[in-house]
Formats: sequence, C-alpha cells, structure tokens
Amino acid sequence: MMPMTWGEHLLLGHSEMDGLHEEFVELIGQLQTASDAQLPERLQAMRAHLEQHFKEENEWMRRSAFPPRDCHIDEHAAVLRSVCEVCELLAKGNVAICRDLINALTDWFPKHATHLDSALAHWLSKQRFGGKPVVLKRSVKSPPAAH
Repeated sequence: MMPMTWGEHLLLGHSEMDGLHEEFVELIGQLQTASDAQLPERLQAMRAHLEQHFKEENEWMRRSAFPPRDCHIDEHAAVLRSVCEVCELLAKGNVAICRDLINALTDWFPKHATHLDSALAHWLSKQRFGGKPVVLKRSVKSPPAAH
C-alpha cells in the first residue's frame, strides 16, 4: 500500500483545520512506512497529535455552537480511545493490532474529513465570512461523461 500523502483533494478551505489535517496525513504516512521498531515512537507522535487536533476542533465546535457537535466530538473521542488502547497493546508487543489501527485510520480519515470536518469548515466560514469557503484546486478532474 502506498503511504497516504497530502494533496489539494483534502483541502477544506479552513486554514487552521487544513494545517491540522496535513500534519495528520504526514504522521499516518510515517506510520504506514514504519518498521516494527519505529512503531511505538510514531504511534505516540500520532496520539499526541490527535489529542491536540481533536482538542482544537472540539473547541471550535463548542465556541461556535456547531449544531451537530456532539456526534463529531463523540467520534473524536472514540478514535482517540482506540489509539490509546492500541498504544498499550503495542507496548506489550502486539504489532499486528497497531498495523490494523494504521489501516483503519487511513480508511477513516478521508471519510471523516469529507463529511464531518467539511461541514464544520463550512459552518466556521459562514460564521466568520458569511458563506462557504472557496477552495481553488489546480488539478480538478472532469466528472465521467453520462451515457
């Protein structure tokens, strides 16, 4: 599997959130390419990142009274709980569960960003600027032609 890489396809138009997401993608890529010996240090780095990442997003949701914040905050808590549990299991030598977590996070993140985080980015932009964020992308592909 190719490591996850940051690209404009992941931009949401909220610079602070995009920065957090870019850091997440960098860390998940490092986990994907880590040797077994590197996993504990890299998983701890991901854990620290997610604690800060989720803390910031949760605060934005609370401060702005984002309507579906409870569901979003609950999802953050569940992901962080899983990462913490796997940190403990990895410390006991369970590398396989760590690899499973890496695959799960790689699968989870784009969906989470596309659905929950994009709604938050739109909400924050509308509150601040009166409308949705505008994201300019260089490599937009045309949708498939209808038959």
